[in-house]
Amino acid sequence: MSAEPDPTAQQPNPPTRVPLKIEEVLIAAAMAGMALITFGNVVVRYLTSVSFAFTEEYSVVLMVVVTMLGTSLAVAAGRHIRIGYFVDLQRPAVRARFEIGAMALVIVCFGILFVYGARLTWDEYRFEVLSPGLGHPQWLYTGMLPLLALAVIGRAVGRIIRFARGEQA
Repeated sequence: MSAEPDPTAQQPNPPTRVPLKIEEVLIAAAMAGMALITFGNVVVRYLTSVSFAFTEEYSVVLMVVVTMLGTSLAVAAGRHIRIGYFVDLQRPAVRARFEIGAMALVIVCFGILFVYGARLTWDEYRFEVLSPGLGHPQWLYTGMLPLLALAVIGRAVGRIIRFARGEQA
């Protein structure tokens, strides 16, 4: 019998001030939306030989939303991608410092994404760029990126606070 926990076992979510159910529900809604519009497109294409033009445009936006919300959820729950071999060999206090450093790097990375995403959104708004498929204002789609980057930053800050308090984050 191995002393290491099963990595495929369901892990409980840590207690957070803002419930993680928010991300979970939004991810489920976005994935359901992608499934519905893709299913509708397939049915209509097979029955009429005509494709819905908007499905690709909305699917791409929903994929970005799912990716960013999943990142936020993973950061908050400590399930983000990492190589922790050497860190896991350290004492708990040292591991906490490494985790705080990793979260600081996440904040820097998504801070850069927020700044450049916000600038792109502003430029698309200012120059009235329209989406290629439906002709909607492109900034409505692009604005999801900086908004959800802030969500990831908020979750990383919350994780830093939990580690700084000594809580098992």
